[in-house]
Amino acid sequence: MRINRLVVGSVFAAALCVPMAFGQSGTTIEQRKQNQQDRIANGVQSGQLTAGETKNLERKEAGLNREEHNMRAADNGKLTTADRAKLTQQQNHLSNQIYRDKHNAATAHYGNNEIGQRRQNQQNRIAQGIRSGQLRPGEAANLEKKEQGVNREVAGMRQANGGKLTNADRKAVNQQQNKLSNQIYDKKHNGKTGY
Repeated sequence: MRINRLVVGSVFAAALCVPMAFGQSGTTIEQRKQNQQDRIANGVQSGQLTAGETKNLERKEAGLNREEHNMRAADNGKLTTADRAKLTQQQNHLSNQIYRDKHNAATAHYGNNEIGQRRQNQQNRIAQGIRSGQLRPGEAANLEKKEQGVNREVAGMRQANGGKLTNADRKAVNQQQNKLSNQIYDKKHNGKTGY
């Protein structure tokens, strides 16, 4: 009798795991994408994710979205069971990468000056766009790549000048930040939304 209960219990537990493997445990593929975008946005806003880490995560998310689109196109707008299993596995990998990137030693530090405050503000705007769906993963990856470039340039300027920015450096960075600010606005208001 005890063995029968163990077998029945094991079969029941296995049956519960099957829907979870296919993304059908109450969380749809779309809900999962939104949850992961929220996690990325929170990491951007808190500084747990650097611009480079965010760029890489958003590129992976954009690739997953393209793959899902192609799967749906191949099957009249639907996902097969095999498609769902593959997407769920890929989302699991991306989820683990988000966790690792948010909990590693790399963090975004902006400083307490005007340039640092603008960088923080622009990261907050990108995070809000990711969270709301106004910025699609590919758009966010592109913006973070540009943000990463500005950050590298600022670091190089500081290194060349004993840790400080010259007035000419500040002016150049301000112009780049203005340009990036306009691009953030344009991408958030281009009418393209979704995860």
